[in-house]
Amino acid sequence: MKLILLGPPGAGKGTQARFICQRYAIPQISTGDMLRTAIAAATPLGQRVQSTMDAGKLVDDATVVQLVHERITQRDCRNGFLFDGFPRTVAQAQAVLEAGIAIDHVLEISVPDELILERLSGRRVHESSGRTYHVIYDPPQKPGLDNQTGEPLMQRSDDREDTVRDRLHVYQAQTRPLIHHYRNLAESQCLQYATIDGSNRVADVQQAIARALG
Repeated sequence: MKLILLGPPGAGKGTQARFICQRYAIPQISTGDMLRTAIAAATPLGQRVQSTMDAGKLVDDATVVQLVHERITQRDCRNGFLFDGFPRTVAQAQAVLEAGIAIDHVLEISVPDELILERLSGRRVHESSGRTYHVIYDPPQKPGLDNQTGEPLMQRSDDREDTVRDRLHVYQAQTRPLIHHYRNLAESQCLQYATIDGSNRVADVQQAIARALG
C-alpha cells in the first residue's frame, strides 16, 4: 500500500493518516522529519541539506526525492508507506514519477472552504496543557475558559480567519493542481484515485477510506 493523501488544511488529513497507518501497518513519511533526521545524523545528504537551509534556501526537489527514495528502502516500508505533505507541487510529483517511485493510491479528502474556515477559526486552545476545544463542535463548559483550570483559552495565530484564508489560497495555487495531475495519471496508469467527502463524521470518513483502499 503506497499512497498519497491530498487535501487542504483543516480537512482532517492528520487524523485519517493515523487511521490508515494503523490499519495497513505502514509508516507515515514526512519530508520535514526526514530532513531533520538526516541533518541530526550528519549523513552526506544531511550535511548538504543543512548547508542549503543554513543559507536560507529551499531544498531542491531532486534532493528531496533522493531523500524519499532512501527512506522508502528501509524495513518499515516493506508493506508500503503514506506520504505526508509530499509531493506539494506538480514538479515534485513529476520528479517522483521520474525517480521510479511507484504509487498505488491517491486519496483526496475534499472539504468546502467555508467548512474549513468554521473548523479552524473556531478552535481554542489551553496553552499550557494543549487541550483543545471548538466554539461550535466541542465548546468548553464556560465560554472562553479551560474546563479543568478555568484559565483563559487562546486562538492560535494560524487559526485566525484571515490566516486560514491565506493558507487556503496557497493550497489552491500550489497544491490543488496535484489533484488534476493525479486524476489524469489514474486514467493512463495503474493508479487508483478516490475523492473522499471529509465533511462527514470521522468514523464515516474512515469507512469511506477503507472502501476506497479495499
